[in-house]
Amino acid sequence: MKYIILSAVFSLFMLSSCCNTPKENNDMNQNETLEVLKTRRSIRAYQDSVPPMELIEKVLEAGTYAPTGKGNQSPIIVAVTDKATRDKLSQLNAAVLGGTNDPFYGAPVVLIVLADRQYPTYLYDGSLVMGNLMNAAHAVGLGSCWIHRAKEVFDSEEGKALLKEWGIEGDYEGIGNCILGYPAQANPAPKARKADYVHYVK
Repeated sequence: MKYIILSAVFSLFMLSSCCNTPKENNDMNQNETLEVLKTRRSIRAYQDSVPPMELIEKVLEAGTYAPTGKGNQSPIIVAVTDKATRDKLSQLNAAVLGGTNDPFYGAPVVLIVLADRQYPTYLYDGSLVMGNLMNAAHAVGLGSCWIHRAKEVFDSEEGKALLKEWGIEGDYEGIGNCILGYPAQANPAPKARKADYVHYVK
């Protein structure tokens, strides 16, 4: 009898746990997600050390889950961790500006987002991938920043040669460079949100 009562109590406990846990976890995950979205900042100073591949792959995976027009997945991501290639990209990017300073702010990793021009939503698709990458980076404790001029770099002959070397074929446009690494500075304070950011139509 004692065994039956204990079994019944245990079963009720497990049932209660199973019923409550999904909601509690869902609420917690929603709060964590919103906090990441609100606290992410563009980082413009980085440590030299390359993050472990495990973290980079988590960021990349998040990028692949960005929404795309009709689910066509028009973008691709090139993850550059090789220093020589990273430095070459920095030089090409700086040349677009007519300068020589490192536009990647010392970040050791560059995630290049390209998107296939044959899809009408390619620019938006690639931009959403960039957003996912930056938010995911913050979620795993890394800094990131969107660096422009990927279009100019990969429309150039040198950029096209790099794509060919990497085995990438097709009419791809450079959408952005997501630089990645450990921040060498504290997150900058957020700017105040403008008063008319949201307009309600009720």
